[in-house]
Amino acid sequence: MIRKLILALTLSASVAAPLAAQSYRDRLPEDEVIYFVLPDRFANGDVKNDMGGIKGDRLKHGFDPTHKGFYQGGDLKGLTQKLDYIQSMGVTAIWFAPIFKNKAVQGGPGQESAGYHGYWITDFTSVDPHFGTNAEFKAFVDAAHGRGMKVYMDIVANHTADVIQYRDCPGDCAYRNIADYPYSRKGGVKGAPINAGFLGDSVQTDENFAKLTDMNFAYQPFVPEAEKNVKVPAWLNDIRYYHNRGNSYWKGESVVYGDFVGLDDVATENPRVVRGFIDVFGKWIDDFGVDGFRIDTSKHVNSEFWQKFIPAMQERAKVRGIPNFHMFAEVMVDGTDTATLARYNRTDQYNTLDFAFTGSVLDALSGKNGPEALSRLTANDILYRDGPSSAKRMPTFLGNHDIARFSTNLRRRMPDISQDELLKRVQLGHALMFTMRGVPTIYSGDEQGFVGDGGDQDARETLFASKVKVYLDNKLIGTENSHAQDNFAQDHPIYKQIAMLSKIRQSSSALRRGKTIARNHGEQPGLFAFSRIDEANGEEVVVVVNTSNAPIIGNFELNPVATSFSPLHGTCPTMNAPGSASVSLTPLDFVICKVK
Repeated sequence: MIRKLILALTLSASVAAPLAAQSYRDRLPEDEVIYFVLPDRFANGDVKNDMGGIKGDRLKHGFDPTHKGFYQGGDLKGLTQKLDYIQSMGVTAIWFAPIFKNKAVQGGPGQESAGYHGYWITDFTSVDPHFGTNAEFKAFVDAAHGRGMKVYMDIVANHTADVIQYRDCPGDCAYRNIADYPYSRKGGVKGAPINAGFLGDSVQTDENFAKLTDMNFAYQPFVPEAEKNVKVPAWLNDIRYYHNRGNSYWKGESVVYGDFVGLDDVATENPRVVRGFIDVFGKWIDDFGVDGFRIDTSKHVNSEFWQKFIPAMQERAKVRGIPNFHMFAEVMVDGTDTATLARYNRTDQYNTLDFAFTGSVLDALSGKNGPEALSRLTANDILYRDGPSSAKRMPTFLGNHDIARFSTNLRRRMPDISQDELLKRVQLGHALMFTMRGVPTIYSGDEQGFVGDGGDQDARETLFASKVKVYLDNKLIGTENSHAQDNFAQDHPIYKQIAMLSKIRQSSSALRRGKTIARNHGEQPGLFAFSRIDEANGEEVVVVVNTSNAPIIGNFELNPVATSFSPLHGTCPTMNAPGSASVSLTPLDFVICKVK
């Protein structure tokens, strides 16, 4: 009898373990809380890889912890060692900047910087040695999965590192368009005929592209002898698989065909390129079991590429046992431009990072405007491919490594704001991000009150102690710490608030998956009320915020069948009459309540 019981328990454990490990796969994209991190700027777990195994000075290996544009030393071991810190915040998925092998240093004399950010890729099959090894990446993924956390890779299909040069343009090469420099004429319309029979890149067949053999139609591209075989896979070393038309000026056809500030722009119309990228990125799914991709510079790639690539990756993931593979892309827009996001969401089949959310929250919390932009944001959800269902899968964020931190952008708009008020407005921004539709995405360092000087390198401070002068003079919010010391404090008020909001969100299907109904908003800073309703089980949560510096008492509309509230955070409103509730809020405060 005892032996049977032991055997039964053993069998039960062997069955339960895989089920528990598999449960994180069942979560939908909208169930996640994402943490975005640049591995180089997070934690240094192994100082031996700081120089990536490259000999010479910083212009060779790229490591200089005193300069914001060079490697600082963070790596995959450091990221793995800090999983407790990340998960204790309530994070369920980690997205990190590209970890593929990069060209260590680029730029002309006096303009050099390093590929610490991961976007100057030479080898799409290997981890950059500054970050570690493929085995260490596998260890990181396994450690995250063991905790039920997902891993999202940042991928690039638009460009590679700057390797291709032009014989007739040694410097900053202006874009040369197809009308003036067609594929059929060498060096422009007056040149000699070349590429006979090539029907243009809209005919995306192997047979057609086989006729594109002479690449001297715009410039005279070549690869320097020392770098002829630097790219992996090997097909990427062939100049036929690039546009070779000079630098984009961010308008017209140059958006897709132009080099991204000198980076080699891949000809993603070519079916060989499509197959190549499906293969190379698919192997990261096959071999490592990653759970999703963030796609860099996606709008600079033709739509036909994504229409093939996205379904291929979804199918590859399903075969690997990953049913909810999440792909979201960078379509950078200004302000609250939902229409552009929706256009790419419809044509290219991916979810977009919700830059319109970022602009709307900044508009509502920067002290001058009412919260109308927030109401308009959700009203425009109908524009997306699957309407509000698409919007629920879009990662929402307050700031990032390109456009600056939310705290920085608030300070730009409110230069006289106090540290205390800045903290409250940042916390209110997080409250909106965790309760409105979309997938809340925390930019590493925001939870520690980082306030940078701007975007790009100025928004990429390390969480470990820094030696960079322009970081050391930053004044953090919510703490007396500076960048001269490590910043992994779990008692920081923003860290604690994020942990609290994560717990509330995970406890409520309405906040994760519910539709959004705007209940009330004023034309001036003040009241904004909305409901999230899970149509599958009927759960409703109402959120009311005060975007002003003054206390408010106000009414908002509600479903007439509602009778009372139960608090998830703060003091709940009171019922006035069927269909109406009253709320009282202190400055920059918020409440979250279930509706009965």
